[in-house]
Amino acid sequence: MSLTVIGLNHQTAPVSVRERLAFPAAVLSEALCSLGCQTNIAEAMILSTCNRTEIYCIGDADAAIQWLASYHQLPFTEFAPYLYRLHDVQAIQHAFRVACGLDSMVLGEPQILGQLKEAVRIARCQHTLHQHLNALFEKTFAAAKEIRNESAVGENSVSMAAAAVKMAAQIFPDIAALNVLMVGAGEMIELVATYFAAEHPQRLTVLNRTLTRAQELCSKLNNGANARILTDLPDILPEYDVVVSSTASPFPVIGKGLVERALKLRRGMPVFLLDLAVPRDIETEAGELNDAYLYTVDDMVSIVQHGQAARQQAAAAAEKMVASKVAEFIAWQQTRSSVPLICALRSQGEEQRCKVVAKAMRRLRNGTAVEEVLQRLSHELTNTLLHAPTRALNKDSQQHPELAKAISLIYHLNDSHLQQ
Repeated sequence: MSLTVIGLNHQTAPVSVRERLAFPAAVLSEALCSLGCQTNIAEAMILSTCNRTEIYCIGDADAAIQWLASYHQLPFTEFAPYLYRLHDVQAIQHAFRVACGLDSMVLGEPQILGQLKEAVRIARCQHTLHQHLNALFEKTFAAAKEIRNESAVGENSVSMAAAAVKMAAQIFPDIAALNVLMVGAGEMIELVATYFAAEHPQRLTVLNRTLTRAQELCSKLNNGANARILTDLPDILPEYDVVVSSTASPFPVIGKGLVERALKLRRGMPVFLLDLAVPRDIETEAGELNDAYLYTVDDMVSIVQHGQAARQQAAAAAEKMVASKVAEFIAWQQTRSSVPLICALRSQGEEQRCKVVAKAMRRLRNGTAVEEVLQRLSHELTNTLLHAPTRALNKDSQQHPELAKAISLIYHLNDSHLQQ
């Protein structure tokens, strides 16, 4: 079975397609169990972020694709144009590039490495990762750490979180005069909230399904942020100028009707809506309303690409390092592939040695002279160990001339030996 990566990302598919194939955190473990139970899938890992959904598997790629379509109840024809399928060396290279941030919307961004590690952790917990994928990701993480440390690929980057503040500033020049609402309390919201908190908005509120988690995030911000429960959203939405949402909900948490009602109460004051979730948290139709400025992760491309030219040189150096690490991994794989053969060969040799020694011990017990026992032991051991290659040469050397070369190489037979 071969290594395969199947998936789509921000380069191949719009968010409207990506969200239909995403795996929210709440269903990822169950999905992995389902995928791992497929007959032709020996190992599997699913990476699902706002910018990509990818399945890394050892097994039948077609079976994985069929499972993906079935799981999401989506005809294959609807996402086939956006899908990429990478095998073996290309799949290994892709994994390394993803881990280093070379395949990210924000070139060199570090968040993807943490997301990849979390995806691997979940796969290990669900027992869908075994020898091959474990080896791949252990080498991938080590290489990513080294490449990030030794190259400047992550320098001068504009993170998604920083871009959120820049986008809001295009509508509201003075962030300090705004009321800012964060919907969700996950890693992305924490990053965005940190950037907004640094601008000292008039009010910063974190809204979450569980109040405790919202309170924990507010305590980290150290700027008087307050926590609310998600069910408060309809009542407090009209009070906020900026709304950033990133939850793990499979369905929108902010509908067009809710935004429309909030705008009426705001009496012409605009609202900036940033949806960083995939699947999306805010209904697309909300962006059609007057004074509602709705953006998704795909709308942030122009801002996060700021400084891209300055990072291209560093990226080229990082790409060379990736190619080197991929070659090292493949060479390591090839050496590991011969281990079972080596073990079998040594095991057979040991079995033959034990039989010859057992015969020698019986002769000693029967009173045979030591010198004679040693002579017979050495002859029998030599004949036993050389029986297989000798028989192969006598039988197959004419049909397989490379066999003679291989045996000469193995036993270090030079011309002087062959002339005897």
